Amino acid sequence: MHLHTATFHRGQRRWLTPLLAGLAAFTLALVACGGDSDDTPAPAASTPAASADGADRYADLSGEVRIDGSSTVFPIAEAMAEEFGLVSDVRVNVAFSGTGGGFEKFCRGETQISDASRPIKQREIDACAANGITDIVELQVAIDALTVMVHPDNDFVRCMTVDELNQAFRAGGATRWNEIRPEWPDEEIVAYYPGADSGTFDYFNEAIIEAFEGSTHRGDGTPSEDDNILTLGIGRDRNAIGYFGFAYFLEAARSLQAVSVDNGDGCVAPSFEAALSGEYAPLSRPLFIYTRASLLAERPDVAGFAAFFLDNVDAIVPEVGYVTMPADLLAAQKAKLK
Repeated sequence: MHLHTATFHRGQRRWLTPLLAGLAAFTLALVACGGDSDDTPAPAASTPAASADGADRYADLSGEVRIDGSSTVFPIAEAMAEEFGLVSDVRVNVAFSGTGGGFEKFCRGETQISDASRPIKQREIDACAANGITDIVELQVAIDALTVMVHPDNDFVRCMTVDELNQAFRAGGATRWNEIRPEWPDEEIVAYYPGADSGTFDYFNEAIIEAFEGSTHRGDGTPSEDDNILTLGIGRDRNAIGYFGFAYFLEAARSLQAVSVDNGDGCVAPSFEAALSGEYAPLSRPLFIYTRASLLAERPDVAGFAAFFLDNVDAIVPEVGYVTMPADLLAAQKAKLK
């Protein structure tokens, strides 16, 4: 299993994608041109928290927060950890071992926050309870449009129905493209998909595979919890197809192309708007972080980071490549912290 870990301290900026780097440069340029003779940069230019609710709210916080779980939520948590390091002395360690792997560590008490690209399962709740963890708090942080990808030179797949996606990814399904549509090439389907510990795998399996009675996910492709490995694999084979979170598609947009999905009402491409409206069905999904009520009550570093996370989703989530929640849904998540 691939495990990626990133540790963030005040001033480090490892999480920025080219888009975010451009945004930061633009922001700094505005500050430089503002005509202020004071050489000390304004807090609002360095972190969303300064403009959201005041950076000094977190200035006295210290400690260490450990996060693990979903590779899909990882970019959001990574970005939040970086920004939180600019306004506090809390050390935030962010890793990804898949949603399932993250819950295993969370239920053993090894982490304070667990990233998840699906809701926690009852068996995971039971595993937590067996270790005395019965105060789980679920916080939705974003909306994702799980994206099906093909090679950029693929000139025949533009849209697939849910049934056709099932054929492509189910065990015993199509092995060659012309078995899905006769006009498609007589070429082998090369499948890439997240590993079984991934919440993305679980969500796709439930929405596309298990939606057809008796279907199980194929196991003869290339699985990985690391979406970057999936991106590279799909980009190297003209007959490849795979799926992962929308943010990774945005990052790989020049090397891969997205497949529109027809859920019975015509082809819909993955997009911010289609995910928020629910039109991109059945592959729009919520993204979560999980923590514990006792940690929120007894650990100021954990409570501070959770509050910071929710206070800044509108600023950071869309820049990372996901969809922000409606105001009422976000307000409901913030209410849980109280």
